[in-house]
Amino acid sequence: MGLGASAPAGIPESARLVVPVLAASGGSGRSTVACLLADALARLGDTVVADLSARLCSPWPAWTAGARGGGGLGALPPDRPLSRAEIRDAAAVRQAAAGEWSVLTDGREWSTAPLPLPLPADPAAWYQLVAAGGWQLFVADTAHPVAHDIATARCAGLPGLTRGWCALPYTVPVLCAQPTAGGVQLLHQAVQVLRHCGGVPLERTVVAFSAASDGALPAVARAAAATLAPHTAAVVHLPHDPDIRAHGLAARPSRIRDRTAEAARDLASAVLATAHGAFGNPLPPAPRPAPIPWVV
Repeated sequence: MGLGASAPAGIPESARLVVPVLAASGGSGRSTVACLLADALARLGDTVVADLSARLCSPWPAWTAGARGGGGLGALPPDRPLSRAEIRDAAAVRQAAAGEWSVLTDGREWSTAPLPLPLPADPAAWYQLVAAGGWQLFVADTAHPVAHDIATARCAGLPGLTRGWCALPYTVPVLCAQPTAGGVQLLHQAVQVLRHCGGVPLERTVVAFSAASDGALPAVARAAAATLAPHTAAVVHLPHDPDIRAHGLAARPSRIRDRTAEAARDLASAVLATAHGAFGNPLPPAPRPAPIPWVV
C-alpha cells in the first residue's frame, strides 16, 4: 500500500497510543500481527507488547527465554506499588530493524507455582502497568474471541473485555483474520456483532489479513476488504513469510522479507493515521490512569 513512507517520525513523549490486537477466533494471526506491528512501531516511540494469553497456550514465553532482560510478569510483586525500574526489568527486549521493543509475558517454567499466574482481566490494569513502565506505544496481544465476548457481555449487561480495551484513552483496535473462506466468514460475523451491539469503534478499527500461505490475496478476501472499507479505518494485507512460518515469533527481523516489513510499516502507518484522525495530530498527552490493583 505504500503508506510506510508517509508515516510520521514519532509521537510526543507525553502521548500514549493503545493498540489491542483482536480476533474472532484462535488461529487468526494475532501474535504474529502484534509482533510485526511492534517491530514497525518501535521506530516511532518506546513500544511494549503485553501478552494476555494463558502461560501454556502462549507463543511469547518460548521466544522470551533467549531474549535480553525479562524477569517476567511473575517477578512483579502483587502486594505493593511497582516502580518503573521493576516493571522495565520484567520485560524482555527484542531488537527491531530500527530500535528495540519490549514484551511483558509470564516467562516462568511451566511447572512453576502458582500456575496459572493470577493476572488481571481488566484492560485498565494493563494500561496502568504500561503507563507506570513509561512506554508510549502499547500493543496488547489479546486472547478472547471478540464476537463471543461482545454478545455474552451484552446478554449479561456487562461491558465486556473488547469494550474495555476500546474505552481506554487513544485506542486504535486491530482486528485480525486469515484471508480464507473460513477466516472471512468469522470476520464478517464479528463485524456484524460489533455493528449491532455498539460500544466498539469500527470507524477507527484497522483490519489486518494475515496470510498463512504464499500467493495473491484470495478473491474472497479482496471482496471482504472492499466490503469492509466503508465501515473501518483501513484494511491491510500482511503476506505469508517463510521465516515467520518456520520460526514463529523467534524469526529474526533481518531475515523477514522486505515485503513483509513494508506491510508491517503500512499497518503501523494506518494505525497512526487513524489515531491522528480521531484524536488529533500530534496526539494529546496521555491522561494519568487511576490506581487499580495489578493482581485481582
